[in-house]
Amino acid sequence: MSTDHANEPRPPLPAEHPPAAGQLSDPEQWVELHGDYLFKYALMRLRDPARAEDAVQETFLAALKGGRSFAGRSAEKSWLVGILKNKIYDHYRKNSRETSFTDLEFYADEESDRFVPDGLCQDGWIHELGPLDWSSPGASLDSELFWQTFRDCSSHLPKTVAAVFSLREVDGMESKEICALLNISESNLWVMLHRARMALRRCLETNWFAKPGVAE
Repeated sequence: MSTDHANEPRPPLPAEHPPAAGQLSDPEQWVELHGDYLFKYALMRLRDPARAEDAVQETFLAALKGGRSFAGRSAEKSWLVGILKNKIYDHYRKNSRETSFTDLEFYADEESDRFVPDGLCQDGWIHELGPLDWSSPGASLDSELFWQTFRDCSSHLPKTVAAVFSLREVDGMESKEICALLNISESNLWVMLHRARMALRRCLETNWFAKPGVAE
């Protein structure tokens, strides 16, 4: 039997082909492949473009140095997101040490005049100052303009309050983990969450849902 065909050259592989399962792609491609996603992820949580960009750069540097730790048990992007999360959490820890707990007084005066002060309806909403009905709120989640408005509203929250809200409502972290990360008590956690929700609700109503035609 002739074996001439065994020596024939094989067709070359494509210049750009995905890495084998469990392997990393070329680090020079990370910015192109994952940069936008990681930046948006960081920006949503850090609320500052410069800090978000720094966090992403630190993530790529850490990934480059620790590439051998990639075991292939998750997708490359998920592995990078995990590194980025740690960078963001380091930022939260630093800010929690620097932020005064006067943050807990945030919006306290603004909230007080929205509730009935005494009588049978004490602590209930004053009707005309209560929450508005949001028309089709789910539809807004697909709008980049909505998320820009959300980021603008979040930027007015104190640092620790914003971190608590992001960790709980965006990342779904357990309360005990948040308290340990930020060195706060559980009672402080719930106060911060309540005030963050109140502040964001008012801001989104004013700047998004109450604007004719914007949230439709």
